[in-house]
Amino acid sequence: MAMACAGSRWEKGMGIAAKPFEVAITDALLADMRARIRNARWSEDFGNADWRYGVEGSWLRAMVDYWADGFDWRAQEAAMNAVPNFVATINGVTVHFLHIAGTGNNPIPLLLTHGWPWTFWDYRAVIGPLTDPAAHGAPGAQSFSLIIPSLPGFGFSSPLRRAVTVADIVHLWTKLMTQVLGYGRFMAGGGDFGAFVTSHLAHAYPDLVRGAYIMFPNVPGIVPGSSLPADFAPEEQWMVEENKLASGKLASHMTVHQHDPQTLAYALADSPIGCAAWLWERRRAWSDCGGDVLSAFTRDELCTLASIYWLTNTIGTSMRLYWDQNDQGFASIIDPTRQPVIAVPTGYAVFPKENIHMPRRVIEEHVNLRHYSVMPRGGHFGVAEQPQLVVDDLRAFAQCCE
Repeated sequence: MAMACAGSRWEKGMGIAAKPFEVAITDALLADMRARIRNARWSEDFGNADWRYGVEGSWLRAMVDYWADGFDWRAQEAAMNAVPNFVATINGVTVHFLHIAGTGNNPIPLLLTHGWPWTFWDYRAVIGPLTDPAAHGAPGAQSFSLIIPSLPGFGFSSPLRRAVTVADIVHLWTKLMTQVLGYGRFMAGGGDFGAFVTSHLAHAYPDLVRGAYIMFPNVPGIVPGSSLPADFAPEEQWMVEENKLASGKLASHMTVHQHDPQTLAYALADSPIGCAAWLWERRRAWSDCGGDVLSAFTRDELCTLASIYWLTNTIGTSMRLYWDQNDQGFASIIDPTRQPVIAVPTGYAVFPKENIHMPRRVIEEHVNLRHYSVMPRGGHFGVAEQPQLVVDDLRAFAQCCE
């Protein structure tokens, strides 16, 4: 079902209207951000060449010098505005989303949800190949119509005025797809929080979701990271070792975000450098970069990430999702006794440097597993790190959903 852009029937939807949206940061706000970067008061940093204390000072200084004086936000803004952006108010929540029509016959609607510290723009490299495969060297490949929302309280889905959980987002997304865009059935995919949203969406609305593509190992009702070493097959023992390595990378992050995110939010909202340091450290620690984050992401990609969070003043509301979700736990949102927990065709993409790994056996026991790929490389930001691997894998998974 191909969709047109602004002004067409679907924009009016099935009861909730969407309107075109333009990313347009004011000159004054950009100037303020750059002035804060240039006038920053720096902490001393010594004995930290290996980042043992956190972000290394000389690396950070070089990055923010580029951010203030070399980075072209307007070019990034123009790239975002080159694809159709929209905004809708659903259940009182502002939802920003991209909607790009697929080409050819019968493109499959595909809802892609990001995580933290991601943004909607982490999917940018897969937009062209998935929506227009012929123009990207794959004329016979399945095409997709992409719907890529910003999570509530993230980036341009702002301001957020109330708590939201994964369950809330699941219900928001169903209204986005059915009442705003008028779709009947669709595929869904995502990583990090987007993987939780996808798995719970497929669990709660099997009549709507024709396939769930999950890029972070989770199953509704199972606490992430609860698998024991003995649960992993012999060929999966590398996952046990990766889980051990990742535990230290997650401790401070999870503690702050789940227990007192607002305290940190004041500092990060005030300081662009503080905000960037918090985001960029996680990009380095959680990606498959071997300690060199610029081998996985360009300077422009990292600066765009930090700019979206800081310029929209959403770093605080983005972190609150952890507290609100932790307060609710990880139980299935509809029927915790239902088996399989996910009845629709389900695919898992496993990236070797992901923060948490789950045994395949556990997944197979609880979901309708049709597709399982262990990627040759990639980390927590798999779709941004290895977009072509994800494009190829999504096309393969789509054949399992027919």
